[in-house]
Amino acid sequence: MNEIVFKEEIAPDTFRYQIHHPKIARKRKAGQFVILRMHEGGERVPLTIVDSDPVAGTVTLIFQAVGHSTRELAQLSVGDNLMDLAGPLGKPTHIENFGTCCVIGGGYGTAPVLPIAAALRDAGNNMIGIIGARSWNLVILEKELRAICGRLEVATDDGSYGHHGFVTDVLKSIIDEGTKIDFVLAVGPSPMMRAVSNLTREYGITTMVSLNPIMVDGTGMCGGCRVEVGGETKFACVDGPEFDGHLVNFDLLMKRQATYKPLEQEAAGRELHCKLYPAD
Repeated sequence: MNEIVFKEEIAPDTFRYQIHHPKIARKRKAGQFVILRMHEGGERVPLTIVDSDPVAGTVTLIFQAVGHSTRELAQLSVGDNLMDLAGPLGKPTHIENFGTCCVIGGGYGTAPVLPIAAALRDAGNNMIGIIGARSWNLVILEKELRAICGRLEVATDDGSYGHHGFVTDVLKSIIDEGTKIDFVLAVGPSPMMRAVSNLTREYGITTMVSLNPIMVDGTGMCGGCRVEVGGETKFACVDGPEFDGHLVNFDLLMKRQATYKPLEQEAAGRELHCKLYPAD
């Protein structure tokens, strides 16, 4: 249980793992996540379930090695075991036939978009996809999303691949060309989700976003993942992680996300060392 059976680096410092956990593989639905812990005293890391194979009993996770814990996770190999893998957590995505859906992934946020896009397609929706990254080498899951979406557009901040600009530029262009979009899902950095929500508000397009606040226990007890939606306090781990993008207080969300930034930078700066030996 919790054994890493597959590991692949799909972009610089971005990894795809398959973990053996038959119960989660059977029960998970699009939009849900797990919380993993590598060892006693390790940080609890929430990650969206990107895919699962109920027959093989595996769940697929994608993460970026950007902080101390995710860098440590990236050092594990096939055959290693995680100490804990709790899930599936969170509410599954509400899936129905909306008509034409546009799914938008920014950076690592493209990973959570993938299973939702597949579920929306299977419900009979016409699928449009937009994915963005800072540069060409950071674009992920393009092939997988092209297999799901009838139309997929790629945007890069530096113009090294696809459209030169932001995902919102591409979305506005699609809308302005006369394409009727009935539903938008956006996942990525908070500024990107806010920009998408501000744009779709102008056109009256229903928009859902998947929030990524600070999270600890994943059960709603710690209160660390509280967010403000429509003037009410919600807990992303049990009430979400998806919410109406037009009602989210993104300013408050980003302020809370930055609470522990100095400590995260300090931890990320520490050199990882072999667990068998103490640091010098």
